[in-house]
Amino acid sequence: MASDKIFNILNNIATLSNKDDITKEFNLIQYKDLKNPILDIRKWDNSNNDKSMLKGITLTDDEARKLKDALIEYYK
Repeated sequence: MASDKIFNILNNIATLSNKDDITKEFNLIQYKDLKNPILDIRKWDNSNNDKSMLKGITLTDDEARKLKDALIEYYK
């Protein structure tokens, strides 16, 4: 039987918050329909055995680098 899972978390870079079985995480994710892994910041529902994706955003490496530079500038 083929897996119907559309993503695989390759690396949990950071858990940004955790409240009532809902976590906000920064992950490196491989999506089934994408060739290269992508950075992902989103909320996850951990109340059942499998993590359920909630709202979030994905970032390319270039977008993540721009965000990093913007955060460094902001927090100077």
